[in-house]
Amino acid sequence: MLLDIGITTDLSLVPNRVTELASAGFDGVFTAESNRDVFAPLVLAAEHSDLYCYTNIALAFPRSPMLLACTGWDLQNYSQGKMALGLGSQIKPHIEKRYSAIWQRPVTQMREAIESIKAIFECWSEGSELNYQGEFYKFSLMTPIFVPDSMPWKPPPVWLAALGPLMTKLAGEISDGVLIHPFSSRKFLDEVTIPALTDGANKAARENKPKLIANSIVCSYRSDEEYEKAIKGAKFNLAFYGSTPSYKVTLDVHGWGDMQPVLNRLTKEGRWDEISSVITDEVLHTLAVVGEPSEVASQLVERFGDVADRVGLSIPYDAPVDLLAEIVDHVKLSSSKQQKD
Repeated sequence: MLLDIGITTDLSLVPNRVTELASAGFDGVFTAESNRDVFAPLVLAAEHSDLYCYTNIALAFPRSPMLLACTGWDLQNYSQGKMALGLGSQIKPHIEKRYSAIWQRPVTQMREAIESIKAIFECWSEGSELNYQGEFYKFSLMTPIFVPDSMPWKPPPVWLAALGPLMTKLAGEISDGVLIHPFSSRKFLDEVTIPALTDGANKAARENKPKLIANSIVCSYRSDEEYEKAIKGAKFNLAFYGSTPSYKVTLDVHGWGDMQPVLNRLTKEGRWDEISSVITDEVLHTLAVVGEPSEVASQLVERFGDVADRVGLSIPYDAPVDLLAEIVDHVKLSSSKQQKD
């Protein structure tokens, strides 16, 4: 099981950060579309480490598939084949109000975004004619001067972030990998995610299912001070996710659906300092991985070891590097033991 972690620091700090994370034993790093550019840190990560790099996620709808293809191609070449283009849809209010972009039928639009990116990659790598005609995207012009230089690596795989069953089924049909939202659980994986992925793969008659890249909120500590910081960060993160109507599907699986409108109302009223109190210890321990480094490692392997190709750690607080290194070491030990058993 490969272990990745997000990088969220200022660009000037990325070189030192990825060096630390590589020394801590991580296999890859990813960026998220939040308050910083999602691609620039990966350039620095590729320059200063051998870590696998991917976006987790880059928003598809505010960008042209052609621009995404260009950036993905350049990063794949620069990282020497160690890059994945992870795409996601976000939710309607953000796409329309924060990005002033179009949100109509997101599953159909995402299908066309991925299909057209792959058509562009095929044009560049195989020399085929570019002729993609969809409802949302149409591409039919590629003069030689705009074809990027060839590279010794295949185009980057396109991974799709999915939570609901329809987007997850689409990931099973056409993506090279599925990015599992951190607001999830093993029960949700077994009852919603994996069946939808399987349905999509069967519909497309795929021989190989997409890779499964799990993401988990981690709440780890070694002292009372670290405990307070970790619990506070994890509960706020869970409350923020839980306030989103689209993420109610996770709560519903556990019978906690009534929690979502409460959280949503608190956020709309600006009562951000109160939302964490809604997250019970049961919710925390079910949706996040909680404990000392050895306990967190055992839970990660138990929860994802038999289904995930990679696991990304989402740590919503400032965790010391030596604590992260302990988690990685224990994950490797637990994974090795699981394989032997």
